[in-house]
Amino acid sequence: MSTGAPFLRIEPPLLNSACPWASTREDLQALFDSSSTGAVTTRTATLNGFEEDAKVHQVAFNAAQNTSLNSYGYSPYPLSNYIAWVKDILTSGVLGPKKPFIISITSSHPSELRTMLGMIQDLRRSIARDSFSGTSSGESQSIIGVELNTSCPNIPDKPPPAYAPLSREFLDLLKPMAEMGNEDEGLVLGLKLPPYVYRRQMIELVEAVATFANAETGRCPFRFFTCTNTLGGCVMFQDQTGSITDQDANPLALPTKYGGLAGEPLHSLALGNVMSFKEILTQHPIEEVRQIGIIGVGGVTSPEAYRRMLKAGATAVACATALGVHGVSVFDQLIGGN
Repeated sequence: MSTGAPFLRIEPPLLNSACPWASTREDLQALFDSSSTGAVTTRTATLNGFEEDAKVHQVAFNAAQNTSLNSYGYSPYPLSNYIAWVKDILTSGVLGPKKPFIISITSSHPSELRTMLGMIQDLRRSIARDSFSGTSSGESQSIIGVELNTSCPNIPDKPPPAYAPLSREFLDLLKPMAEMGNEDEGLVLGLKLPPYVYRRQMIELVEAVATFANAETGRCPFRFFTCTNTLGGCVMFQDQTGSITDQDANPLALPTKYGGLAGEPLHSLALGNVMSFKEILTQHPIEEVRQIGIIGVGGVTSPEAYRRMLKAGATAVACATALGVHGVSVFDQLIGGN
């Protein structure tokens, strides 16, 4: 049985989240070729590429546990690269596409976001085999999903907009997505969310998304949430990494001091976010809001953590830090323990 957001088949229900280890075409091909991934997520792309500085944008790993702290922004490659790579991967196989891609994007400008969505729509139309068939209702399932990253904590002077979900800024970002989603029911749209620390934040996020549901039909253009992204404002010292250089010059692991925390220390908070969103969505009066899927991310470093995410309410599970530590073979380990 397929698992995942409506109209997006993720089987097995395991994939990578948007991360530095899904940056290049080679990264994406390796993830796609794994028999233990049910989908592939690209690294978050901007329209023209993010200006990455290797002296600033780095990752540090905690030597004692599967933990990472990063100061990365977004991918240095523009969206056009990912569109070309995804098309090539999906159309080059002898048997045609076998699993979906989620193209992760971001922008702080609604007009630019509309342009990016249009580019992805062109990709969807250009792929001859753009659907899986065989659903019980006879409907097709898309192989291209779109994730709007609203949650990166590492962009100076640009806090994650999803921390203010009822703000005009955030609603204006959702508007072009909702408009395009309502025009094309086959377009699978989702949001990558930050880690929330109290329930009211999550309720407001669902309220924001629900405002775009069709009042007459109840149709909601948003099909999944990815939660959670890294927790910003965290610090790691060099002596925690096992790779000490010059502590006198800088005792911290990152040149930016602060970064986004991921891996095992985030696991309990991520489980709480997944479980809370599942409860809030299940209680919503609009049926298609109740059907929004959840991709659970955060500290998925073992088969037990993978199973916990599913028990908490995730319809699919993703990981990043474990991928960075162990490579693509980690997916075999995660699903092999079931």
